[in-house]
Amino acid sequence: MQALRGPLNYDEEPSRHLSLIINAKDPFNAETPRAALVESYVTPVDMFFKRNHGPIPILDDPQRYRVTVDGLVPKPLLLSMDDIRLLPKYTVTATLQCAGNRRTPMSKTKLVKGVGWDVGAVGNAVWGGAKLSDLLKLASIPENTANTEAGGKHVEFTSVDACEEENGGPYKASVSLLHATNPKADVLLAYEMNGKVLNRDHGYPLRVAIPGVIGARSVKWLDRIDVIANDFQGFFMQKDYKMFPPNVDWDNINWLSRRPLMDFPVQVNISGYALSGGGRGIERVDVSVDGGETWIEARRYQKNKVPYLADSEECDKWAWVFFELETEIYPPTDIIAKAVDSSANVQPEKVETIWNLRGVLNNSWHVIHANSPAKATHLSL
Repeated sequence: MQALRGPLNYDEEPSRHLSLIINAKDPFNAETPRAALVESYVTPVDMFFKRNHGPIPILDDPQRYRVTVDGLVPKPLLLSMDDIRLLPKYTVTATLQCAGNRRTPMSKTKLVKGVGWDVGAVGNAVWGGAKLSDLLKLASIPENTANTEAGGKHVEFTSVDACEEENGGPYKASVSLLHATNPKADVLLAYEMNGKVLNRDHGYPLRVAIPGVIGARSVKWLDRIDVIANDFQGFFMQKDYKMFPPNVDWDNINWLSRRPLMDFPVQVNISGYALSGGGRGIERVDVSVDGGETWIEARRYQKNKVPYLADSEECDKWAWVFFELETEIYPPTDIIAKAVDSSANVQPEKVETIWNLRGVLNNSWHVIHANSPAKATHLSL
């Protein structure tokens, strides 16, 4: 029997914080309430969103737990947690976000398929563990390798959970080998979250944490790492988490016409965070309190409200950026927030232009309709 196993039912689920907004019970999917998102730069573990596709795996015997490294590698490996902890430990502050975050607002334009997330399927954490690039060096794959001599070009991660979408098989995802072996990409085999051992909901005993990339690629409850020739051909890479134009619907969809989603786009919501994929900084956040007639630049910060400078070494490039603005508003009006990242990527104005049948990557302008009369309001955006 495996030391780490995926239960066949939901009888042994862990306890969860009562303040989480539950969107689905079995499997358990829950998000952080709006008001709690900006209470802390680092999201508390118990308030971090939960995204699952099956029952939460159980580790029966930590001493017997092993991770297999195989496939098109020069040197296959079978590693214990002690082996992984012998590798240099890194801590990376990074925001993880479900690709379907803000799906519910997108559904107001036209119904989409998927878990009905509001704005809370996102969180910022301090991940601790070994770099994947260091582990792959043990398998004789150097840093910044695009392909192995045997033809490996992608790295596939396999969990031990049981997913309905995979006909009861485990959750899998992959990234390019070049991304995996790039030490500057900060891809971690994480065994800690916010300075403590991972809990079951977040991947105990070991998970992948891939900064700047949609959360669907950061596989929890890790069982195997395989170097493969093509990206993973299963459900979650080929028939889900892809971005289609608004004219594509379920009757004319061609899954092969789009690549799997990786980096998340620049985005912001009125509750106070902005983030962009690929480690890009947030160059500016603009706020309008008169429906877009005029704009004010908001103050940006990360830790301890220290002023934020995009792409500076002092800032956490993989983490969200908070912003705030104090101004007068005169309802009724529309309050709008939009961000620009350090590569000059700008959020699209209207959700209709990016509507897609899976409701993923909604990074349109965030609009709040303010109807209550007020002389002055402090907007913590």
